[in-house]
Amino acid sequence: MTPRSSFAPPPGRRLALGDTHGTPVQAAFEDLGTPLSEVEFMVVDLETTGGRAGAHEITEIGAVRVRGGEVLGEFATLVNPGVPIPPMITVLTGITTAMVLEAPRIEEVLPSFLEWSGMTRGVVLVAHNARFDVGFLKAACAELGHTWPAPPVVDTLALARRALTRDEAPNMKLGTLARLFHTPVQPNHRALADAQATADVLHGLLERLAPLGVTHLEDLATASDPVPPARRRKSSMAEHVPRGPGVYQFIGPAGEVLYVGTATDLRSRVRSYFTSSEKRKRIGEMVDLACEVRVITCGSVIEARVRELRLIDQHQPVYNRRSRRAGSRPWIRLTEEAHPRLSIVRSLPVGALDLVWGPFASRMQAELALDAVSEVTGLRTCTSRLPRVPTERARACALLDLRACPGPCVDAEAARTHDAAVERARAALGGDIRAVVDLLQERMAQLSREQRYEDAARTRERLRAIIDGARRSERLRPLALTQEIVATRPGEHHWEIIVVRWGRLAGTDILRTGREPWETVQHLVASAEHVPEPSRIGEAATVEETNLLADWLRSPGVRLLHVSEAARPLACRVGGGHAFSLPPARSAAPDPWKAA
Repeated sequence: MTPRSSFAPPPGRRLALGDTHGTPVQAAFEDLGTPLSEVEFMVVDLETTGGRAGAHEITEIGAVRVRGGEVLGEFATLVNPGVPIPPMITVLTGITTAMVLEAPRIEEVLPSFLEWSGMTRGVVLVAHNARFDVGFLKAACAELGHTWPAPPVVDTLALARRALTRDEAPNMKLGTLARLFHTPVQPNHRALADAQATADVLHGLLERLAPLGVTHLEDLATASDPVPPARRRKSSMAEHVPRGPGVYQFIGPAGEVLYVGTATDLRSRVRSYFTSSEKRKRIGEMVDLACEVRVITCGSVIEARVRELRLIDQHQPVYNRRSRRAGSRPWIRLTEEAHPRLSIVRSLPVGALDLVWGPFASRMQAELALDAVSEVTGLRTCTSRLPRVPTERARACALLDLRACPGPCVDAEAARTHDAAVERARAALGGDIRAVVDLLQERMAQLSREQRYEDAARTRERLRAIIDGARRSERLRPLALTQEIVATRPGEHHWEIIVVRWGRLAGTDILRTGREPWETVQHLVASAEHVPEPSRIGEAATVEETNLLADWLRSPGVRLLHVSEAARPLACRVGGGHAFSLPPARSAAPDPWKAA
């Protein structure tokens, strides 16, 4: 069982990293952290009747398996292509039709080669101009019904272009590289000799690339890609980063936090910043500025993501675009006055959470929802504070003449009409948006029938904003108004347990299957962070943290172990935002409010 985590200490406390269990998958570069000295390479070379896979046939296979500079085995055989060897190929390779007459066919050779190669067991395939050799091997597998093992592939031609200058090697032919590195075997267009030479060239290239930070298999995956040498050399900052879930911080020259991120595998994620897999220009700029990488290992992914949000909120890193200024998102609520109206606010008392929508992704989205609700319910939109009973000297604004307001400022009967509009708006903000949605859908259909498609599209955008705003408040409300929720979720060979208090993650633990759970749960609850009841939204936890926990609680397999007496039920209302599908947006612009 991993050590439990209480969130009472400040962010940055190192936590013990528990055992990890996962589903076995085929090894890939991003998953492997193997030093190159421990990697087994299978260097292969083919001779063929021509240059097109599928149209021409293999005539010879030569391969060498090496690890740490030591030859582990060799494979060499001629292959009967079933057709005469073209004279030009004979001149180039020395292989004649007579030489391959008694040789086995490819259907006999291929199964034994695939088994010997170890490609199904994580061995890395190496070839010079690998596209050629891999293409012929894939075509042979497809023709004979064998599954291509899809191993990691290293191309010494691409590596040479990255590691060598034109002064050193005027061309990147295998013979030129073999002479440069003084290989014991010189290539001669025979498969085994060429494979042996390629293996020695590979070792020479790896020596050249080591000072640039190419020391592990995952580095080799992108070593031939265009990454500035200065950035690649900085990969040493990730040298001691552990595996497993956690949070990483890039630190600038003045000790400032430049960027905060989270990963299920810290080592793979951090090392990827120093390769060409990182395409974002501003992140490349950030990596060039960074002087240090700090990591916090976590026992679970949810703990890592919460720590990330808290660190971003604490440091406001300049290179984090999302999750910053989490407390300044807009909400819609009714004003507290004799004749209420809808208002956009950025700070909200907890007691008002029953009758709000939001927080919205932007003020523009909040305004779309506000305008739509005001219009369909008949709420006033003027900003003056009105007395309960109109005065004799009161004068109406232009909105009354435009029939955009019932006029509670000048007419007592209109005031009663406005009271009914307030109740309709109150019902919608409280979680039942069916009436508002029905009216907007009817209006959208009518506009479409009248071929007023632009107006219909604007109405659709308003409808989307309303449903989205209602959904956001529905997700937030149960957690933010509940003193304590203890829940668990099954994982691979373990149970993940969390304690949520007033919408804040107060503690988390991992329980291995087969252990007594209740003692662990009771100990976790007793040691979890004390969270005072908040008076305002965002005081106990950021809205993003609470929403993250809401998503976790809604995930498959979650079981509620304990829920304190809640101010509101944990379920959403029948006519709430989650009862409706979001209409398609005009553009697919990302939501900046969501966590990175």
